[in-house]
Amino acid sequence: MKLMIASDIHGSAFYCKELLKAFENEHADKILLLGDILYHGPRNDLPKNYAPKEVIAMLNGIKEYIICVRGNCDTEVDQMVLEFPVLNEQIFLCIDGAEMLAVHGHKPFPPVKTGTFVLSGHTHVPKLEEVSGVTYMNPGSVSIPKENSRHGYMVFENGKFLWKDLDGNVFNEYPVK
Repeated sequence: MKLMIASDIHGSAFYCKELLKAFENEHADKILLLGDILYHGPRNDLPKNYAPKEVIAMLNGIKEYIICVRGNCDTEVDQMVLEFPVLNEQIFLCIDGAEMLAVHGHKPFPPVKTGTFVLSGHTHVPKLEEVSGVTYMNPGSVSIPKENSRHGYMVFENGKFLWKDLDGNVFNEYPVK
């Protein structure tokens, strides 16, 4: 199974469209969205082509491919317009033997066992860090990258995590041991 992992679209129709082009080019089976789908929040500038209604239509168009966790900018009203679940605080996945916990990253999450991959967004900065046998990963932000990072996403396939920009160029990788 090929999983695309993305976070922090923040209502940008421009970058959502770019993400969906990348999703199509990747031929991924599913896309995991790590929250902050429609709104930019009070600490972020408006992203390019801020148009939440257009993002709603684009994502609803591929709803059968989406797995999603709730971000700090996502609310119950978003669930009224999005046709896939967006209010789960966390999701556990096991893909090709890799155990993953998906969260947005703004709240504490449950303890996980050694060997788990914790996937989170929120900071808008790509991350790869191992602490006490747990690997923490962040794809960065689709629309509002911070700390001079790229507009990007991650892919998990064939026992490897890849960080990519929206053009599909790999800028980091991590093989599952």
